[in-house]
Amino acid sequence: MLRSMGRVAVAYSGGVDSALLVKLAKDVLGDDAVAMMNVSPIMSADDAECAVRTARAMGVEPVIVRSDPLSDPGFRTNPRDRCYRCKRLVFTSILAEARARGIDAVVDGSHADDVDEDRPGRRALNELGIRSPLQEAGLSKEEIRESSRRLSVPSADRPSSPCLATRIPFGREITEEALRMVSEAEQALKDRGFMNVRVRHHGTVARIEVPRDDLNALVDRCDEVVEELRRLGFIYVAADLRGLRSGSMSEAPDEE
Repeated sequence: MLRSMGRVAVAYSGGVDSALLVKLAKDVLGDDAVAMMNVSPIMSADDAECAVRTARAMGVEPVIVRSDPLSDPGFRTNPRDRCYRCKRLVFTSILAEARARGIDAVVDGSHADDVDEDRPGRRALNELGIRSPLQEAGLSKEEIRESSRRLSVPSADRPSSPCLATRIPFGREITEEALRMVSEAEQALKDRGFMNVRVRHHGTVARIEVPRDDLNALVDRCDEVVEELRRLGFIYVAADLRGLRSGSMSEAPDEE
């Protein structure tokens, strides 16, 4: 499949899906495969640094493509189609860079499990002609992880890390300050051993999600966690007793 595309740019984030796709593209196409990594205010510094390290560990130097979704007022208002607006902007930037380099196709790391989920960003990819080889091959998330372990891809067991905008309730404005608070709060928790964590930004309240097995450890360190998150600008700090879960922001009505 990849060989028939000519020169290919892989939209690379450092996550397990796009990292495997970079590995496969490089193995099949060699120098005709390029990893293009979008960097923007909704990507944490830790994720960006980890992505670069992962690429270099595979012998790949990613091409950095910058974009700023916050420049779009429609994105900042945080509507339900936020992901569509962001993906459209990001992949338009990647396509422009790819065309400037004489690249024939841009691909991304969407997989078969994504088909069953409500993903507004998929519409943007379809409109822009972005192909998803892992999805077309029918690979599930677990199969991608298994293949990554077999091929020694460094991110094989890395937890998923959606963009920082997903920590802010729909309808609440996405601001640079809110993104900073979330990023620094999550980094503070990672520094304390909570590697799979989300800090949801509810204005003055930080709602922390960790796997349920980690809740007791979080409570044991509650004093220092509260002190640190208050230093970052939150007033109240809460632990979500339901634990870490994808899409928890979709459970509540949009904020006014």
